[in-house]
Amino acid sequence: MFKNLFLFRFLKPFTLSTDELHQKLAEQAFRPCGGLDLYSMGWVPPLGQEANYYTHSINNCIIFTARRQEKILPASVIREHLDEKVKEIESTEHRKLSKKEKNVLKEEVLQTLIPRAFSRTSHLSAYIDVQNGWLIVNTGSEKKAQELTVLLRKTIDSLPIVIPHTNRAPASVMTAWLSEQQYPHDFKIEDACQMVDNEQASVQCRKQDLLTEEIHGHLEAGKQVKKLALQWEERLSLVLTDELVIRNLRFLNESPETDGSSEDAKESYTERFDSEFTLMILELRQFLPRLFEVFGGENEESYQRL
Repeated sequence: MFKNLFLFRFLKPFTLSTDELHQKLAEQAFRPCGGLDLYSMGWVPPLGQEANYYTHSINNCIIFTARRQEKILPASVIREHLDEKVKEIESTEHRKLSKKEKNVLKEEVLQTLIPRAFSRTSHLSAYIDVQNGWLIVNTGSEKKAQELTVLLRKTIDSLPIVIPHTNRAPASVMTAWLSEQQYPHDFKIEDACQMVDNEQASVQCRKQDLLTEEIHGHLEAGKQVKKLALQWEERLSLVLTDELVIRNLRFLNESPETDGSSEDAKESYTERFDSEFTLMILELRQFLPRLFEVFGGENEESYQRL
């Protein structure tokens, strides 16, 4: 199950089949960082390395996963080694090194440290809803989402997508929900929000009734809602941002966890994966149109200007 949703709208239908996309992803499979590489990113099978298939298809949706590896080299460590080198050379040669010489020396220090640095690995999954024209990435970070789309574009050559826009500004609409204490009947205001003003002064509220005079006072002072915890039809719980990024997503009808004692663990994992993603896909196919509806629908004219 995805815990976060970063949405991209396809401007043209996605036409690659599951098998065709698999072949292209396999050509850009993940390879660990080389000796002098600080960073590496590529594709891995979404069902685990033992699956040996780089895509998985459910209900006209194609799921895939990227793996990212980076070397951890703190700036303080680089600076410490560089200072030692500079001090040693300046002491030996009885002169001050120039900025250009220090930059060259820094590169030499990096080349020495990188092979010995620890690595950090992370995974990022996404799926393409071919039926409804969405690319949905399991992250609340635009930077991470864009990293995946850059790799995907490199992999399949063309990726005509945009971040979706609505006709009504989400910040204004969510602010009105709290200030007027009126909101769509199928949504429930939960107990957390973030409000900001024009100077970006921020107020965070957690485990708090948001329909109180205290909150109203912040809104009267000019703050607008940037993030708001919501529940939809007792089916989804989430935090929605003013940029339509969904975080802390929970499916309230989710099936209970298994104890992992199945005799056929591989089959059990695949079946559970399919079951969870089917639930997620079907719920989101109902939720996303409704979400955009309460913000006045998608602003498709803005896509045509791109």
